[in-house]
Amino acid sequence: MNNQANNSSAPTGTVLNIQRYCSHDGPGIRTTVFLKGCSLRCKWCGNPESIRQKPELAYDPKLCTGRKECGACLKPPCPEGAFYVVDGPDDKILVNWDLASNCGEETVAVCPTKALYLFGERMTVDQVLDEVEKDSSFYRTTGGGMTLSGGECLLQPDFSAALLKGAHDRGFNTAIETACNVPWRFLEQALPHVDTMLHDHKMTIPERHKKWVGVDNKRILENFKKAYETFPEIDFIARTPLIPGINADEEHIRAVLAFIRPYKNVIDYELLPYHRFGLGKYQFLGWVYELEDYKSPSPELVAHLQAIIDEVFGRNVQKAAVTT
Repeated sequence: MNNQANNSSAPTGTVLNIQRYCSHDGPGIRTTVFLKGCSLRCKWCGNPESIRQKPELAYDPKLCTGRKECGACLKPPCPEGAFYVVDGPDDKILVNWDLASNCGEETVAVCPTKALYLFGERMTVDQVLDEVEKDSSFYRTTGGGMTLSGGECLLQPDFSAALLKGAHDRGFNTAIETACNVPWRFLEQALPHVDTMLHDHKMTIPERHKKWVGVDNKRILENFKKAYETFPEIDFIARTPLIPGINADEEHIRAVLAFIRPYKNVIDYELLPYHRFGLGKYQFLGWVYELEDYKSPSPELVAHLQAIIDEVFGRNVQKAAVTT
């Protein structure tokens, strides 16, 4: 086993989380490594803690014991004014996120109840792969392996490529989840070491894509086509996060099908019904969630759109995937 932890030239990256026993991030049972950093700003994002690439402060007020019992964050090393209390019966600490945005490990260390914590940590390639290897017996029996996700894992291209190559070197199947809003050279680094690429067709019409995702889809679609054509040995799985009132309609689904069907290595198209499981994370980060009034798609709508996909792929029944 390579000892990259002791090799100063080996790439390191910012890892949000390593999630085990995943079943919707590629074939078989998988370990999904979530990397921080994203070049999109999807208004429905369920993982806002993955958007910024550096480790960032989060605060859970339910765990705070207040100024009278603690108040440690009101003193150095925390910046003056970053944490404060409004006089009244509620003794909880409040956060000025503009002043606290650069707080890090020293700030987290003073909080005895872990109400303050960090999303993300720096890790080496071998540190990640050693965690992934703990579940290698499941990969052998189910055809699973390691999946890189995010955020956008390809925004850390050197780290992602090294992780994927290292996983192959250890005999693990590899997959990535990507929106492909990155320079093509980042894909060129990673895809030689990828067995399955799961990729998001969020919106087909450029203007709608920019409104809801923050950028148009020109580079994304160019990268998809180039990837299909350049790497015919990879299994590609197209996906759509399905949000009623935004993209949960036949027009979008049929447009995606028209885009992917000429390519035989695009082996499936999955629907990911919208949910609000990540809503609490916005509060922990001091962010506002913009889709407060949006609901999950009805089972009938999902079934209708899935039937269109199944007909094009020539199958009778296909259960919609569950968003992770």
